[in-house]
Amino acid sequence: MIRTTLAHIHTAALSHAGLSGKNNEDRYAVSSFQLGKEDSRSAVFAVVADGIGGHRAGEVAAELAINYISMHVAESNAKKPVKILESAIQEASEAIAAHATAKEEEKGMGATCACAWVIENKLYTAYVGDSRIYLLRGKFIQQLSIDHSWVQEAYEKGIISAEQMRSHPNVHVIRRYLGGMRLPEVDFRLRIDNAETDEESINNQGFHLEPGDTILLCSDGLTDLVWDDEIKDIIRSKHDLKSAAEALINLANERGGHDNITVVLMAMPRVEDTMPKKSGILGWLTGE
Repeated sequence: MIRTTLAHIHTAALSHAGLSGKNNEDRYAVSSFQLGKEDSRSAVFAVVADGIGGHRAGEVAAELAINYISMHVAESNAKKPVKILESAIQEASEAIAAHATAKEEEKGMGATCACAWVIENKLYTAYVGDSRIYLLRGKFIQQLSIDHSWVQEAYEKGIISAEQMRSHPNVHVIRRYLGGMRLPEVDFRLRIDNAETDEESINNQGFHLEPGDTILLCSDGLTDLVWDDEIKDIIRSKHDLKSAAEALINLANERGGHDNITVVLMAMPRVEDTMPKKSGILGWLTGE
C-alpha cells in the first residue's frame, strides 16, 4: 500500500491518562493509504492497544503492538485482509514476548489490541483482549467485538448476569493478550447481530459500511464508565468527530477516570458530504 495524507473517511483520535495519576499505557495509530500504484482504491487502518505491566512496561508493550501491527499492514498488498491482520498481530505478540525476556523489569508485560481496516467501504476487524470495536448506524449502536475476559466467559456460561459484569471483582481479568509465551488466537468475529453464531460473525468480515456509519475503537477506560447508549448519544449529538471524542473522554473523567482512556472514531461520509457545493446565483437563491 502507499501512504497518503488525506483519508477517504472522517477520522478523529484522542487519548488521556485519566485521573488516577498513572502513566498512559494506551497507544493508538490511524493511517490512510492508496492500495497501490495501479490501484487507486483508498483504505484507512486504525489500531488501539492497552498496555499491561508495571514499571512502564505496559507503555512499552502497547508501543510495540502499535508499531509492529501498523508496519505489517502498511507493507502489505491488502489482498487478504484477514490473513494480513492475523500475521500482523501475532508478529507483534512475538516482538513483545522477546522484548520482555530481555529486561527483568519488563517481564510479564503485554497488551490488548483492537484493529479496524476500512478498504473503500468494506470493514475488516481483528482483536485480542478487552479493547472494543463498535458500529454506530443511525439510532443504533452495536458492539462488534467480544471481550476476552473472565466476566464475558462467566456471562456466556450463565454464571453471572449482565448487570453483575460491570461490578464483578474479576472485571479486568483478561483471557487473551499480546506478549504471552503462546501466540494469541486472533478474534475475527464481527458481531452484527447478538443472535449470530460465531461462524456467521466471522463471515461478516468485509462488512459493507453505509454513508453515515461510524466505527469506534476504544480502551476499557471508556467502557468501564460510559454505557453504550451514552456513547451513541454523545457521538450523534456532536457536529464533528473530534468534539465527540473529547466529550467521551470528559465524561469518563467526570465519573472518576480511574484508567487511561483512548478513543478512535472513523465515519463514512454522508451523501451530502460528497456532493459539490452549489455556487453563484443558484446557490444564493437556494441558501447553499
